Amino acid sequence: MENIRATAFDVFDEARLLDEHTDMIIKSNDREFKVHKIIMCGCSSYFRALFSNNWSSPAQHFCEIQGISRDIMPLIIQYAYSRSVLITQENVLELLMAADMTLVSGLVDACCQFLESQLCPENCIAIYKFTEDFYFCSKLRCKAKHYILQHFEEVLLVPKEFLELSLEQLEEIIDEDELNVRQEEVVFEAVLQWINHAPENRRQHIAVLLPKVRLGLMSSDYFINNVKSNALVMENEACMPVIINAMKTLFDLNMDEPTNSELMHQLTRPRLPSSILLAIGGWSGDSPTNEIEAYDVKADCWVNVTQKDERPRAYHGTAVLDEFVYCIGGYDHMEFFNSVRKFNLITQTWHEVAPMYERRDYVSVAVLDGLIYAIGGFDGHQSLKTVERYDPNTNQWTMMAPMNEKRGDASATSLQGRIYICGGFTGTEYLSSAESFNPETNQWTLIAPMSSRRISLGVVTYADRVYAVGGSDGASEFRSAEAYSPLTNTWSDVASMSNPRSFFGIEVVNGHLFAVGGFNGLSNTSDVERYDEKTDQWFAASEMAISRCALSCCVASGLPNMAQYAALRDTRRVRQ
Repeated sequence: MENIRATAFDVFDEARLLDEHTDMIIKSNDREFKVHKIIMCGCSSYFRALFSNNWSSPAQHFCEIQGISRDIMPLIIQYAYSRSVLITQENVLELLMAADMTLVSGLVDACCQFLESQLCPENCIAIYKFTEDFYFCSKLRCKAKHYILQHFEEVLLVPKEFLELSLEQLEEIIDEDELNVRQEEVVFEAVLQWINHAPENRRQHIAVLLPKVRLGLMSSDYFINNVKSNALVMENEACMPVIINAMKTLFDLNMDEPTNSELMHQLTRPRLPSSILLAIGGWSGDSPTNEIEAYDVKADCWVNVTQKDERPRAYHGTAVLDEFVYCIGGYDHMEFFNSVRKFNLITQTWHEVAPMYERRDYVSVAVLDGLIYAIGGFDGHQSLKTVERYDPNTNQWTMMAPMNEKRGDASATSLQGRIYICGGFTGTEYLSSAESFNPETNQWTLIAPMSSRRISLGVVTYADRVYAVGGSDGASEFRSAEAYSPLTNTWSDVASMSNPRSFFGIEVVNGHLFAVGGFNGLSNTSDVERYDEKTDQWFAASEMAISRCALSCCVASGLPNMAQYAALRDTRRVRQ
């Protein structure tokens, strides 16, 4: 963990305080500090109130401050003079308490920013609890809580802090829609873990915590074998209404016992997704569209989140960096684009960024090490083998080494420090070949070819392999898929999709690969399928609202405003 400064000023020189113009001596733990009243009062209302009785006196006065150590008090004074102080992992908590006590809000903010930058599964609960009683730390507390919610399963792997949560704190956390868990069973297991840490004192709290677990989202087998039959649940009569309502939901039972509609809503309300799949633009009907739909994997539902000021485009690429979605190249029925626009997912505003050197329709896009690669495509005249890379820190594109083949209408992804591009059209030939790019050497290398020639395909990284899915050979659309292993430089067949498709979107969300929309050989489609590599099977997912091909998909994760991209939470029962 790095040390930081509150601001960029020079290090405070204590000697400059010791001159004939100081008019106050602060005493703290037997250490005295000569200060100027006007400077100390300028940084804090605490010092203004403390010195108010001595303001008009020309003589020096002593003022003793209790509760601040002899090592921390000089840092408070240093910040008052220079607005600069070295914050370290060792002093940050004590410095924060002292800054909060003396109402030095700028230093409080600096300490909070330091702690926010250090949030991790090992310390997020400690920071969350530590800031509970600090008025000026509400933002940090919210950040720590958000971190816990987003990384809940990782936090459980460091149980020491989790097990020391109070009942109220645990109840608050597991009640949140934003709690990120792959399956609701994780929440129930966490409750049991917390109770079993101090069973004699906590066993009665199962009645308070159980209604916060979304039992209606569990698998029926797990509910029967692990929840309904659990000893803590069975011995506590207050849990029975919860169990009964959960059974009604899971098994569609009509029972004599009265139904609690509010409780059933609570038991079946989907958590918010930690990641959202965005389907952007494409070709719908006879023209390109600017429609953006967001897929809520927890609710299996698409939400229209279109921003009307975005220009329609199709055959483009998209990439996500931090809170921004970048839309790259493409075509709008009139113009081949070299333009790039970015969408701020938090403020929901569009901004133009530096354009590419070349116009790129049918472009392939990949992200590696925080940089965006725009690869190949079609410039309106010919297929391209050129490659350029965008750095968001400098807002500049840089030309990179060209590929071995011209590739328009290919698809690319990144895996283990390399970029992979597969298939495409040279202008005369449909390709089965594939290449990998090493950014350290700025060199493209041909790898083993796919088993089929594919254009308009989807390529994505999934389960440590590169998947090439669907596409076309120029005569018909494919259902087939194959996966490439960099370790063996070989391709192997995987299960085929239920429906053929080309010009579709592809992404991985919540452990599944999604194929979105596209052209099925007869028409554009709104159809969506998901693939599970563990079972090697495809399953139907909820369809988009509009049929489209030539769209691009990307995934945004950990957004503080995720609810704006998710389905409204209602009483619908959803399986995770």
